[in-house]
Amino acid sequence: MTSPFRRPTAEELAAAHDATIPDVAAPGLRVLFCGINPGLWSGATGRHFARPGNRFWPALHRSGFTPRQLRPDEQDELLGYGLGITNVVARTTARADELTAEEYRVGGAALVDRVERLRPRVLAVLGIGAYRAAFGRPKARVGPQPEGIGTTAVWVLPNPSGLNAHYTPDGIAAEFRRLREAVEAGAAAEAGGGGAAGAAEADGR
Repeated sequence: MTSPFRRPTAEELAAAHDATIPDVAAPGLRVLFCGINPGLWSGATGRHFARPGNRFWPALHRSGFTPRQLRPDEQDELLGYGLGITNVVARTTARADELTAEEYRVGGAALVDRVERLRPRVLAVLGIGAYRAAFGRPKARVGPQPEGIGTTAVWVLPNPSGLNAHYTPDGIAAEFRRLREAVEAGAAAEAGGGGAAGAAEADGR
């Protein structure tokens, strides 16, 4: 595993192909963020969203989920904020388009089992294409989804990869912020005696 600030070598990146890295997760989180699958930088370093240019960590801070921008090597600090990271597909690839439809289906089923076990308030899937493929929802759109997983609400957020040209950094941060505000509104409603209204109801669906 590389040091926090050293760029992986070409040999380390090549060796990372098909590797897996541990989730950052615990029971009862506010939000469990779910990437598509780890990239080579993540496989080489053991850290999620590790490649420079990935917009996950900036969006997390700009949206108010974290008080400062964390580095990938500080990923375990997310648990203290009630946040976690997992992936639809565990294996590392250079690009998400290397994954097969079967891997998405199998990964989606495994993700459901994981969510039912950990019971986060919200599962936030980072990528509309990944959500559609993993859950068989071809018409799904970014935002809160009508179907949850047990007591967990499901949201879809934009893929924060620097390769995603459909969203600017401001646009990604805005979608993260919308989720955070809904989660906080749902928690306030429950604290006020509103019952398990959840983040989805807080967003008006």
